[in-house]
Amino acid sequence: MALLPRYLYPHLHYPLRLMASRPRFFLHSPSFHSLASFPRHSIFFNPRKNFTLKSICRFPVQHVLTPKAFISSNFTTEAVSGSKSSKAYNSEQIQVLEGLDPVRKRPGMYIGSTGPRGLHHLVYEILDNAVDEAQAGFASQIDVILHSDGSVSISDNGRGIPIDLHPVTKKSALETVLTVLHAGGKFGGLSSGYNVSGGLHGVGLSVVNALSEALEVTVWRDGMEYQQKYSRGKPVTTLTCHVLSTESSDHLGTSIRFWPDNKIFTTTIEFDYNTLAGRIRELAFLNPKLTITLKKEDNGPEKSLYNEYFFAGGLFEYVKWLNADKKPLHDVLGFSRQIDGTTIDVALQWCSDAYSDTMLGYANSIRTIDGGTHIEGVKASLTRTLNNLGKKSKIVKDKDISLSGEHVREGLTCIISVKVSNPEFEGQTKTRLGNPDVRKIVDQTVQEFLTEYLELHPDVLDSILSKSLNAFKAALAAKRARELVRQKSVLKSSSLPGKLADCSSTNPEESEIFIVEGDSAGGSAKQGRDRRFQAILPLRGKILNIERRDEAAMYKNEEIQNLILGLGLGVKGEDFKIENLRYHKIIILTDADVDGAHIRTLLLTFFFRYQRALFDAGCIYVGVPPLYKVERGKQVHYCYDDADLKKALSLFPQNASYNIQRFKGLGEMMPAQLWETTMDPERRLLKQLVVEDAAESNRVFSSLMGARVDIRKELIQNSASQVNLDKLDI
Repeated sequence: MALLPRYLYPHLHYPLRLMASRPRFFLHSPSFHSLASFPRHSIFFNPRKNFTLKSICRFPVQHVLTPKAFISSNFTTEAVSGSKSSKAYNSEQIQVLEGLDPVRKRPGMYIGSTGPRGLHHLVYEILDNAVDEAQAGFASQIDVILHSDGSVSISDNGRGIPIDLHPVTKKSALETVLTVLHAGGKFGGLSSGYNVSGGLHGVGLSVVNALSEALEVTVWRDGMEYQQKYSRGKPVTTLTCHVLSTESSDHLGTSIRFWPDNKIFTTTIEFDYNTLAGRIRELAFLNPKLTITLKKEDNGPEKSLYNEYFFAGGLFEYVKWLNADKKPLHDVLGFSRQIDGTTIDVALQWCSDAYSDTMLGYANSIRTIDGGTHIEGVKASLTRTLNNLGKKSKIVKDKDISLSGEHVREGLTCIISVKVSNPEFEGQTKTRLGNPDVRKIVDQTVQEFLTEYLELHPDVLDSILSKSLNAFKAALAAKRARELVRQKSVLKSSSLPGKLADCSSTNPEESEIFIVEGDSAGGSAKQGRDRRFQAILPLRGKILNIERRDEAAMYKNEEIQNLILGLGLGVKGEDFKIENLRYHKIIILTDADVDGAHIRTLLLTFFFRYQRALFDAGCIYVGVPPLYKVERGKQVHYCYDDADLKKALSLFPQNASYNIQRFKGLGEMMPAQLWETTMDPERRLLKQLVVEDAAESNRVFSSLMGARVDIRKELIQNSASQVNLDKLDI
């Protein structure tokens, strides 16, 4: 089935982010959208330029990273030119950054990047502070508003930031937390204002202040309203206050409104509603007593958006939401325990029609995307407990059979949330939990719960172990298939339907591979490429949809074999090693029609399920070929969409004669045209794909590529009224 056009379901959240262009474009699929700004102009056809491989390797995709991509060039030049004048090294060369200057000097150290991800991280910092108030039992409502002027406000009904004089800084406590790094109430101990919190370093609010062109803070407490304004980390007004009216005298809380500084961020300052909605939905699932609202204001009322998130069922509802389009083997299992000041919440469910696992970990409501000791504890406990119960119940009859973690977790959706008084995170972005004691506690509690529940419910145990045994048998068949794959060589086998035309470079960091659709496009790409660093792998038709097939069937598929061997992907999942990857840029290049969209989605499904780490490493790209060729005399314009075409035509005189050609496939383009428009690093347009929301990505792939047709049928029926018939590709 061809993937549905994006305009059928604009209400869905799109979790994989295209890091290149502003237009919301993607292979007629709801799984991706664009956030960063990228100027797209018509391309004039020029002869191929001669340039050295060294320059290509340094800037392989100039048009992917927007203006930030050119920073490396400047730094390199400065380093060389400044080396002669920097021989003197004494105390004058030692810089001392005071106040919030370090944040503005190196913002990426505090928020991860100065692109879209860092921009949204500012919202998360303030939002997490409000959630900490809720976790402490003092807040029940958080309101997030995306204002039409580009600012964001986050308000809560917690205790309000203290405003009394701080004994050390001799400033108000409010000004202290806004202007002093490592100042906050979350460092633990007797003087801490929170038993459990996501903020640990006391830098979140001050970092947002430092990176904002303007910031306004309002605090309600003790029957008073306090206000103060800041600019780039410095106060521009004194703290003012006035008495609240009698009916509002018991109002408590904090409101922060900030305008990000365009001198800091390298992309257009625009907050994406769906990105923030995904994070807010997570927080609402993790905090069942908390209500969070998200509103987007717009000058046109019809474009305004509003959602309220409240889930009384907590993690149970989270698992049900993730598995809504799957066939569960049993009801959602879960428990909540508190041991030695650490709270553990777990919910899990196995599904019969899933062949991979989804494990999401949270620590103090912070998503730990790189895992940690809590995830390790769950995995170890699941494997050991199910093996023990299987042998004890005689369901696993062969004593020599030992189910591995991969077999046990096949089809599993598991969410674990821990609340720790002194969590050990890695860095300010908190991507991994490191507390060793948490693993022991999680391991023990999961084992106790599963053993007790499954012994009382043998039918559930039987269904889970049957699923695991089937995974074990499929893994044996897959192992035999893999051995056959390993014995072959893509380069030596001339009978392969998609022959790899390799590049001469052996350095993966400077090499890139184009996965193209069919022999016709493959022929043009092979002739038009720069064979020094560009490889071509043509595919024959549509590859296997691995969302519906097990590993054994996947490894027997020739096109899948070509991809695994040609790219150097290794064995599925845990065996992936970036150093074995033969190309660090994997570029999907297909036709601009429904079939091309479907092939792209099948490839993305394969990469997401087989080696998700490719997205984390930033190796997956989508190439964007032009849709139109406009000829007027000897002048040629290449346009990427209707807007580009309209702009190009507007430059011509009213009585001008010109010819428009619409490219239906890459095979229609001459090799030189394909190089000039789509493959030349200096002129091409690439879209880099990263996973922004793993849970939502998993759900979208399951819905669109899974076995349940009724989900897609319902989606089409509910969205039929939104179809633009003029753009429908039939």
